[in-house]
Amino acid sequence: MFCAFKSATRGIVALVFSLSIAPVGFAVEANKLSLKIPISNNAVAFADGVHGPALYSFNGLKKGKDWRSVTNAVQGIALKTGQPFIVKDVPFKEGRLASIAVTINKEIYLFGGYTVAENHEEKSMPDVYRFNPKNEQFELVSKMPIPVDDTVALVYKKRFIYLISGWHDIGNIADVQVLDTQTMKWYFATPYPGSSVFGHSGGIVGESMVIVDGVKVDGIIDGKRNYKMASQSYLGKIDPDDFTKINWSRLSDHPGKAMYRMAAVGSIQEELIVFAAGSDNPYNYNGIGYDGVPSKPSDKVFAWDLKFNQWKRLPSLASATMDHRGLLEFKNSFYILGGMHINQNVSEQVIEYSLKK
Repeated sequence: MFCAFKSATRGIVALVFSLSIAPVGFAVEANKLSLKIPISNNAVAFADGVHGPALYSFNGLKKGKDWRSVTNAVQGIALKTGQPFIVKDVPFKEGRLASIAVTINKEIYLFGGYTVAENHEEKSMPDVYRFNPKNEQFELVSKMPIPVDDTVALVYKKRFIYLISGWHDIGNIADVQVLDTQTMKWYFATPYPGSSVFGHSGGIVGESMVIVDGVKVDGIIDGKRNYKMASQSYLGKIDPDDFTKINWSRLSDHPGKAMYRMAAVGSIQEELIVFAAGSDNPYNYNGIGYDGVPSKPSDKVFAWDLKFNQWKRLPSLASATMDHRGLLEFKNSFYILGGMHINQNVSEQVIEYSLKK
């Protein structure tokens, strides 16, 4: 966020799991995949459409890194051919940052984000669009009860979408909003128990979700809120008999420092919640830290192992990168689209992170 105040924090401490670090068999593979337009802070999703299996990018920040560079552009990569493509823009007038996307039943749901005016005023947007990759059409299908950006969106039972914590206009919220995509009705689930945050990361496998870190408020200095990384990791277990009930428990801290805007995903195949990249210094949308120091990207990767209930360190990425809204998985590979690299350079690069065979 740029020149925006965040709200006070809130937290409940639950069970603590022991930390155990173990290596796992991943390999980093270089490739030449790239988007047509360099982009950062973009919502991402995987879907099978007119281009076959493809990685999609929505909205975000272009190279100029100012209010004029906030876009509603849509683009993608066809995985069969490796070719980038452009899709018509999301049908709203202003570009948006910190939106988030998920895929259910071969359609992509795109949530919120915030707009940036010339005077740097920001507004959290409530819109929920559904994108059909087979005909590349958008439909406005709902509005969030509480508009949020810089949130985490997770899919449960190929039906429910959970929006966990995040930023709403002038403050972070602890609410967990749930959209039932069959009825298009909204519900509120058990609130997030940690410090209310924005720019946190998470993934889900089955009923188990893991949410980590993000940025909280750490007091007031000279009339302005002071921002601080929230070093926190929580496991949430959805009640199979009531999707609005989540049993939250505190995990031990993950390897390394608390991180902002990591790329993350739950891998059903590997029974892992994977976290990659990000920055340990929270920043304005231009990549300059709230402390005035340019933020540096990370190449670190780690995961919560759901089978053994422990953290695992994974090999580093080929390139350090930050400012992400999701990690995409297809077959035996994970993908990061765009982001900011060294010196806050907005990139068109697609990083592939692959399993050893």
